[in-house]
Amino acid sequence: MTAHSDSFTLSLASISPAMLALAGGVLLALVLLVIVLLLRGANLRREQAEEASFRAGESDARMAELLKIQAEMQGRIAAMTEVFGARQSELNQAISQRLDGMSQRVSSTITEQTKSTHENLQRLQERLAVIDAAQNNIQTLAKDVVGLQAILSNKQTRGAFGQSRMETIVADGLPMGAYAFQQTLTNGSRPDCTIRMPNGAPPLVIDAKFPLEAWNAIREAGSPEAGKIAGQQFRRDMEIHIRDISEKYLIQGETQDTAFLFVPSESIFAELHENFEPVVQKAHRARVVIVSPSLLMLSIQVIQAVLKDQRMRAQAHLIQGEVAILMDDLGRLDERVRKLQGHFALAQKDIDMVVTSADKLTKRGARIEALEFEAGGSEAKPARDGEPAAKSVESRTGLLKLRVVDEE
Repeated sequence: MTAHSDSFTLSLASISPAMLALAGGVLLALVLLVIVLLLRGANLRREQAEEASFRAGESDARMAELLKIQAEMQGRIAAMTEVFGARQSELNQAISQRLDGMSQRVSSTITEQTKSTHENLQRLQERLAVIDAAQNNIQTLAKDVVGLQAILSNKQTRGAFGQSRMETIVADGLPMGAYAFQQTLTNGSRPDCTIRMPNGAPPLVIDAKFPLEAWNAIREAGSPEAGKIAGQQFRRDMEIHIRDISEKYLIQGETQDTAFLFVPSESIFAELHENFEPVVQKAHRARVVIVSPSLLMLSIQVIQAVLKDQRMRAQAHLIQGEVAILMDDLGRLDERVRKLQGHFALAQKDIDMVVTSADKLTKRGARIEALEFEAGGSEAKPARDGEPAAKSVESRTGLLKLRVVDEE
């Protein structure tokens, strides 16, 4: 211990006074710094305490204000609860009324819809019944079409069908005796129909055959090549048929120089003129006219008008004779009317004379009535029943008595 004290003393002795002074200044500065720090810490704690107390006061004030606001909010919430309760009850009542009205409307609408649906179903059933009847008719028509197809598939029956339609048109348009069916010509051929022309002209020939097989082949062609081949075959068949009509039925002096080729379909006739114009032109050059049902009907009507005009001309002399007889009757009627007029004139003259005599008698009676006669103290006798009343007058001298009878 003594050694340490001695060493420390030696150490202090070895330190210069300047260093001691510097160390004392540093120590003093540290002390001052500690004191300043302590003072600042005290001030800081005081400020923090003041700030804490201030914040505590503000917190109390805010808490009081919040409590007040909470109380006000509770009052407002209670008022709003009451208002909302009243509004909710009103809303519930209104919703109940709306629901009741809507339920009534829905029920009435459902009733009307049910009634309308029932009526629609009833009408639908009626229409279904009509459709069933139409379907039955369609099935019957289909059977008829199948039968017609079977008829048309046979060449003889198909010819009979076309001829039947042609005969119906001719028979409906012309009187009996103006046409003939299947009449034999001098060359042994038998055309389907011949129509007698007026004024002794040769009859008109109508043929009702048509190459329907080639036409059906055109319709059933599945490719352009097959259609072209079928069209060529149809053209050849038509040309052969036109040549046969021209050679068999166009006889000089026995038939007309023009014949009709009847086509029993308007659509075939139209397509024939549209797509096979060379065939039509060849028929015209061969003096064969291709006619459809409407054109044949028109031609028949024209022929009927010509026949009627020819009959009128044939009966012209009879009409003239009847007119002459009618004029004689009119002359006799005029003579008799004039005689009757003369008789009426004589009768009028006699009536005028009778009227003149009656006027004279009336005037004379008036003059006699105007004379003044005395009754002579005696009263006139009363008239008998059924006799005209009489007036008895007496002259002034009492010697002349007149009896005047009133005539109606």
